[in-house]
Amino acid sequence: MLEAVRWMLGMQAQDFPGAKWSVGLRQAGGTEAGIEAACDAGEIVRSWPLRGTLHLVAADDLGWLLELTAQRALATAAARRAALGITTSDVDRASAIAVAALSGRRTMAREVLLAAFDAGGVSTEGQRGYHLLWYLAQSGTLVLGASSGRGQGFALLDDWVLHPRRLDRDEALGELAVRYYRSHGPATVRDLVRWSGLTARDVRTGLAIAGSHLTSIDVDGVTCHLAPETLDLAPPEARVHLLPGFDEYLLGYGDRTAALSPEHADAIVPGANGVFKPTIVVDGEVVGTWRRTITARDILVEATPFGDLSGDIVDEVDVAAASYGSFMGRPVRPVRLVTHAGA
Repeated sequence: MLEAVRWMLGMQAQDFPGAKWSVGLRQAGGTEAGIEAACDAGEIVRSWPLRGTLHLVAADDLGWLLELTAQRALATAAARRAALGITTSDVDRASAIAVAALSGRRTMAREVLLAAFDAGGVSTEGQRGYHLLWYLAQSGTLVLGASSGRGQGFALLDDWVLHPRRLDRDEALGELAVRYYRSHGPATVRDLVRWSGLTARDVRTGLAIAGSHLTSIDVDGVTCHLAPETLDLAPPEARVHLLPGFDEYLLGYGDRTAALSPEHADAIVPGANGVFKPTIVVDGEVVGTWRRTITARDILVEATPFGDLSGDIVDEVDVAAASYGSFMGRPVRPVRLVTHAGA
């Protein structure tokens, strides 16, 4: 599981079940249980290192990513903290409470840690609690650690990530460029600016440092960057994939029109509300949405295409659904086709 996450560098993860499936799609033989075990062991961690949004990253990458991106994210959120009345004293007090409660590689459920803040005189009313946890994760105090019955608990970053990599800023910018464009390319400077939360100047500096590790191509008059070896890759064997809603295939880019026709954008993100539906992808193009219902014995997958699907594609949707079942460790019923999303 770690290999896939390391290859992607960061994988959007506010929807944890979906993020686990994103990893499983990219590593042969991956299972939900295996990914959870890697998270519980501290090999993969979940935090906010890119544009202030939850991502899965390899544990040893988290430190240098935060050092590269957190200062800008924290500055951007300063007005929100002020609106919530969160002071430097509040942050310092919450940090001291967290360190006292979690030292020794302990983990604590979110609601328990927030109760400790309240008991220590730091109000978590409204959105204050979330922003305190976010701030402490951005500033290198907290990380999401092992799971309990109530989801992942919080842990101290220094206790949980035992062997962090240390990179100076130029090294970090170069590594960010190489690994993003290697796993996401072809992609533009603007794509990496949006994905990382850094400036265009930072991205161009990273590209210069990356040098011959990357190349560029012209796509409809737009310069895109990628690893040279990507140009020699054979097309994937599987034509159909069932992706989770917040998968990097769409979320990894500022411009998603290469994979998603603008006429179908509202079917994927209804009302532009920021919540992405799981997608059916055929030969690289989003052609519909899907949903799953998990029961005690099996999984029901319902597919909602934008238009008619040929018989062979319907068969491959069934194969893709069976792959999801293998990942989850449960059988999947034959896929149910429902009304076209565009109808």
